[in-house]
Amino acid sequence: MVPHLVTALNGPLLELEKKILEATPAIERWFRLEWQEHTPPFYCSVDLRNSGFKLAPVDTNLFPGGFNNLATEMLPLAVQAAMAAIEKYCPDAKNLLLIPERHTRNTFYLQNIVRLIQIFHQAGLNVRLGTFAEDVTEPTPIALPDGTMLMLEPLERTHNGRRVGLKNFDPCTILLNNDLSAGLPAILADLHEQTLLPPLHAGWAVRRKTNHFGAYNDVAKKFAKLIDIDPWMINPYFAKCSNINFHERIGEDCLATNVDAVLAKIRKKYKEYGIKDKPFVIVKADAGTYGMGIMTVTDASEIVGLNRKQRNKMSVVKEGLEVSDVIIQEGVHSFENINEAVAEPVVYMIDRYVVGGFYRVHAERGINENLNAPGAHYVPLAFEQQHSLPDFSAKPGTTSPNRFYMYGVVARLALLSASLELERTDPNPEIY
Repeated sequence: MVPHLVTALNGPLLELEKKILEATPAIERWFRLEWQEHTPPFYCSVDLRNSGFKLAPVDTNLFPGGFNNLATEMLPLAVQAAMAAIEKYCPDAKNLLLIPERHTRNTFYLQNIVRLIQIFHQAGLNVRLGTFAEDVTEPTPIALPDGTMLMLEPLERTHNGRRVGLKNFDPCTILLNNDLSAGLPAILADLHEQTLLPPLHAGWAVRRKTNHFGAYNDVAKKFAKLIDIDPWMINPYFAKCSNINFHERIGEDCLATNVDAVLAKIRKKYKEYGIKDKPFVIVKADAGTYGMGIMTVTDASEIVGLNRKQRNKMSVVKEGLEVSDVIIQEGVHSFENINEAVAEPVVYMIDRYVVGGFYRVHAERGINENLNAPGAHYVPLAFEQQHSLPDFSAKPGTTSPNRFYMYGVVARLALLSASLELERTDPNPEIY
């Protein structure tokens, strides 16, 4: 299934698709050369928005949950990509320690863990689950509704404190599926001859979205020059405000000024391309996930004088962390829909390979709203057997593989940007 695109099948997006399809050999060579210079994150998911005149990433997650939402037909791709990724870090890998999030009551998230275990088990690894949750002091079974049983075990320092593992389990690679919103756990610091993936500085305790989109801005410019397009077609404008305190109304002027500036840039582009839709921005926490601390703004006046409910919503994100820095990001309408509900594609990658994705669908949200919210459901991307390859003979806009190929290209641009972001923010840059 490919969602209906509400906009007419003509205009800027079709021109973008045409340019990408025509430049496919050059694009794939460009990516190969970039990956010789940069190491991709171990895994990644990218939220895209397709407005019919623009296709852009709006969020890049380096600790992706949701592998359970991928089509089962895509599993062989994920297993192959996992093999390639693991071989880079530990060619003779036998044991993999997987550290999940702490919300063990979320059965949907736990199904994601089951799928990850399945992928790495089929890649030839023994996988066990460890946690730094203080309330887990012994192996603790967790039962899922389908009868699957997971065993969560406390982490411990081994080899005279130089490594981390579990009782009678010494992994060469530790894979985090915990985004470290609550902080950097001391037990994972200063590891000896063990690879931690992603690295600690990829966690939300230190990572910032503005760093990522700053790197994406550089990548988008290079890519746009390669295929001769306006970089704005794949790149959302953004700005940043720091030292915000929503409870005490500190920073409202900074927010209003930057909202106004970003909206003005968008209006100029809309005028250039004859776009009649109303511009908007998304104001959200510069760190954190789970769709928390987000609001849609169409005019700077909406930022001034937020009511108590709005201030409370914006002031706290996952793990109860206070928001002090925000990103003001150009909003990209999502004109794709499934059964008249707004949909956005989410693309999943392991290493540098696209391994599938899904549409996030929300019947109660509008085309200019965040869809990562309670009430969303997921429809796997329809990569049908070998037909996921683009059809160069088809007219632009007429086949789902062509659109999915576009998704994969833009998602990989975000993946490359994450690689640059991690390089630039690494506290130990000599390892690159």
